[in-house]
Amino acid sequence: MNKRIALSWSGGKDCCMALDTLISQGFEVVSLVTTVPKELGRTFGHGERTEMIKLQGEALSIPVHFIECTYENYTNQFVKAVQILKNQFNITGIAYGDLYLDEHRDWGEKVASAAGIDALYPLWMKKEEALQSLERFVHSGYEAIVIRVREDVLDDTWLGRIIDKSFLDDVQETSICPMGESGEYHTFVYDGPLFTKRIQLENGELIQLETTKKLEFKNFQLIE
Repeated sequence: MNKRIALSWSGGKDCCMALDTLISQGFEVVSLVTTVPKELGRTFGHGERTEMIKLQGEALSIPVHFIECTYENYTNQFVKAVQILKNQFNITGIAYGDLYLDEHRDWGEKVASAAGIDALYPLWMKKEEALQSLERFVHSGYEAIVIRVREDVLDDTWLGRIIDKSFLDDVQETSICPMGESGEYHTFVYDGPLFTKRIQLENGELIQLETTKKLEFKNFQLIE
């Protein structure tokens, strides 16, 4: 069976754990797929700059395929891009890091079906299992930092926090999903078992993005 696949990639902990899981299951992830809106010039997922995503791809030795789209043609452009990857890399599936939101899974499965490939959800779980999932990440060896928070649920003191035991303890004192599945917070993974190089982040600056706040790093580079 051909196990060459693409992975929808935001740069955060969920897609990173999906990557780790897929590789442990024998899949070959040949491309990371990231959507970039023409209107903003940042990724749709986390509002991250494309340079940061490129660094992750380089550190993981997996090429990144950016899908340029608008809010109006998002799905159509995604399907077209996946079809191109299917022809170019002979992929048979696309994987997503979603955990339990049915509407996200429905969309991903429709996109895959339209492109003539399979949809994979290696992290799929019950909502009640989210805390265990976060605990697994904390002990996975991957290192991630909180780069964006939703203002209505978390204040900016959460920005810049590392996803560690302290974070695990503190997030349980809030009312949010421990994994931030509804966008309560977003992360950026900068090192871990599959990384050949570490991404060094320096000089973080707080910026406002609509209803969220983000930590923007002025300096970033790959180090051995």
